Amino acid sequence: MAKSPAWQRKEGKDPKGGLNAKGRAAYNRETGGNLKAPAPNPKTKKDAGRRKSFCARMKVMKEKLTSEKTKNDPNSRINKSLRAWNC
Repeated sequence: MAKSPAWQRKEGKDPKGGLNAKGRAAYNRETGGNLKAPAPNPKTKKDAGRRKSFCARMKVMKEKLTSEKTKNDPNSRINKSLRAWNC
């Protein structure tokens, strides 16, 4: 049986939220995507736009697609990601 890709397993996830470098590389390889590292303190206008867009999308997802328990859990993946991006 084949192993699932790293981005779906613990070894590809960052304990502070989101994916680590290994997880992003596995995702990009498998899907042809171009995931980049978080930009919590952007140095360029492009990174500032990425951060603003990410925060806006994730806040809506948090409100509409998560349970009350998950919304209030500081250890949920969505809340960890929002903290990692300084949202």
